[in-house]
Amino acid sequence: MKHTAQPLQPKRLAVSVLALLCLLQALPAQAWVLTLNAASRRVFLHVGNGTAEGNNGTINRVEVNLTGAQLIAGTPQSMTTNSTQAQSLYDGFTTCPTPNTQIMVGASYRRSNGGNGPASATLSVSSPASLVSTTGDSIPFTQISWTVAAPGSANPNVIPAGSFNGGSQTLASVAANTYIENCHSFEYANSSMQASGTYDGRVTYTMTSP
Repeated sequence: MKHTAQPLQPKRLAVSVLALLCLLQALPAQAWVLTLNAASRRVFLHVGNGTAEGNNGTINRVEVNLTGAQLIAGTPQSMTTNSTQAQSLYDGFTTCPTPNTQIMVGASYRRSNGGNGPASATLSVSSPASLVSTTGDSIPFTQISWTVAAPGSANPNVIPAGSFNGGSQTLASVAANTYIENCHSFEYANSSMQASGTYDGRVTYTMTSP
């Protein structure tokens, strides 16, 4: 890709979201913090497009294209996604009504009634220090933040809003035999002038149970 380092030219900022899926057993319900039946020990995670009870290698993108005027103004810019996941993989409820601006995040942890495993699992995310262009220019990952929503839910903040820290950060603790889910909308702070170009970086969401 040819790159011309001129200020005030449009630029593209993108972050890829790694979608992981282990296992999901669906039960009829429509909520965002659900109690699951006890079962053999397992974790489940999907970020963006996922497949119930199967692996999905899709990596969804979150991006924003800035004009020269937007760069000059320096105001935060909403980011769009290529995700098409509007319905919950758990019960088919429309959790993310506008998937082109939202990334669905869902996670669960199960264990047997005998307590085979710890009382909770941990949902975390890791990000590199910067998004990097083809010419080596960089934008700190801390410039990207997210808000959360779950229409109609009494607890939309079960996975809280925040911003990437350029490292590893814990998002939520998931109690045994519980499923949590909400939608994340991303924003680029646009607080400093950057050289024109396409900046890329990837964040990875992880669900762990020691």
